[in-house]
Amino acid sequence: MTADSGTHAGHGEAVSPDPPRTPELVLCAVDEPLAAAWSSAVADVVGSVRVHRGSVLDIPAQAVVSPANSYGWMRGGIDAVYARAFPGIEQSVRSAVLASYGGELPIGESVIVPTGESEPAWLISAPTMREPGERLPADTVHPYLAARAVFLQWQRGQLDSGSVASAVRTIAMPGLGTGVGGVAPATCARQVAAAWQEVFGANGHLR
Repeated sequence: MTADSGTHAGHGEAVSPDPPRTPELVLCAVDEPLAAAWSSAVADVVGSVRVHRGSVLDIPAQAVVSPANSYGWMRGGIDAVYARAFPGIEQSVRSAVLASYGGELPIGESVIVPTGESEPAWLISAPTMREPGERLPADTVHPYLAARAVFLQWQRGQLDSGSVASAVRTIAMPGLGTGVGGVAPATCARQVAAAWQEVFGANGHLR
């Protein structure tokens, strides 16, 4: 991923001249198995990662994560929730995927698009499956690849208004592949924690 890969223009949001070295990551779960898995996986991560028991839209965040498919269709699960909350977001994602990747966003890449709202102002689409409704195998690494793409988007991405890191202080993330994809909550949580450590390393404040 290049510094400006998979990004779409902003609308003049104020940016900080000296962004932090990591975002705040809020891991969201509406069911207890995922909440427990998040809590266990991030037990040794301090400072910038926390668990929220409730909707991803409850969080005061500048960006939310869409664990979509490679074509940007947003018809089921949390993506359907986003589509209702942010009218036109599906078309924005599909247009970004078409512009940057020719219509198919590979697993392990992401795009960031404006939601049209003041908060969250941005949606980061990072697919966990190629086709809509795809059931993922037990040994999948797609949650890791999707999470890594989100973190690299924050670290390296550019908007017209400046860096993604300057515009986004908090990222709210739902389970990646744990709905239709059938990924076990513990598998997802471990892979997200591993992606955080790989991208941010010592900046992630692991004990």
